[in-house]
Amino acid sequence: MKRGSTRRNGNRRRRFCSAVAALLVAGVAACEISGARADEGGVSFWLPGLFGSLAAVPQQPGWSLAITNYYTAVNAAGDVAASRQITIGRFSPTVNVNLNANLKANADLVLINPSYVFATPVFGGQLALGMLGLVGRNSADISGTLTASIGGLAATRQGTISDAVTGFGDLAPQAFLRWNSGVNSWLAYMTGDIPVGTYNSSNLANLGIGHGAIDGGAGYTYFNPQTGHELSVVTGLTYNLTNPSTNYQNGVDWHTDWGLSQFLSKQFFVGAVGYVYDQVSGDSGSGDRVGNFESRVIGVGPQLGFIFPTGSVQTYLNLKAYVEFDAQDRPSGWNAWATLSFSPSAPLPSNMRSAMITK
Repeated sequence: MKRGSTRRNGNRRRRFCSAVAALLVAGVAACEISGARADEGGVSFWLPGLFGSLAAVPQQPGWSLAITNYYTAVNAAGDVAASRQITIGRFSPTVNVNLNANLKANADLVLINPSYVFATPVFGGQLALGMLGLVGRNSADISGTLTASIGGLAATRQGTISDAVTGFGDLAPQAFLRWNSGVNSWLAYMTGDIPVGTYNSSNLANLGIGHGAIDGGAGYTYFNPQTGHELSVVTGLTYNLTNPSTNYQNGVDWHTDWGLSQFLSKQFFVGAVGYVYDQVSGDSGSGDRVGNFESRVIGVGPQLGFIFPTGSVQTYLNLKAYVEFDAQDRPSGWNAWATLSFSPSAPLPSNMRSAMITK
């Protein structure tokens, strides 16, 4: 009896250990495959912080080019990392499974944004068209601790997966209309996502988002050249299309970017920047395994700006950084931006031109 009981207990333990090993593999695979779907709820088309100071101020007609080096380091846990607990229904109903996972991600990207500003007014404002693209590297890893119990036995195993990708991201066509009256400027914009970037639904790290999106909004800038005071606010909404690879559809996103600055001279300013990102409706689609997955995050930080008028081309350098907090269902951490833009210089006043001709 004792030997039989020992043999049965030994077989039971072996079956349990085999089940735990299989569950760990399945659990890590779930992080990699369906977990990528869950992360979809925490990855938005809109990149918070894209707008900043002087956003609505009209520009000089002609071609412009902005190049931004964007770096971010974020982490997350819970549903964002593991696409929620592995459910009992996927395995034997006698096995209870819990997966506690953490996600860490780093992205080093270069955003390239050529645009053209038209001289002819449209609806009384200034029309500008552009195309935003990116190239760079994104890396991510998930480490998880899986605990499985069957009967009166319990065991814990750990697993880690990592992924990295280098390539091109999606394209985002842009249209802007700007109006100005004295120290007040207004902005209306429309943009969207063309999903042509490096993307694979089974990858943990991607540069594309795998689905289309439409985004539009409005903004305002107060800028008084006499006092050097400046304030800009831009807000908008994103409607996301269904990801055909995962049948997952992100909800509607609301975002607001703001910048506050003080010009210390005609070429140099200091100030602060911030953003609020909030998903106002839940995710959906047959690929949604996490339910009402709504993301939110707030960021704030410092900024510096330098304007270098050099002949017919004006060079503008902006440095800013954000620290994120109050995050929900979305990776959070910090990010830094270094933007160098080239645009036509403003024409000299007639009296200055006359003086230069006289010389």
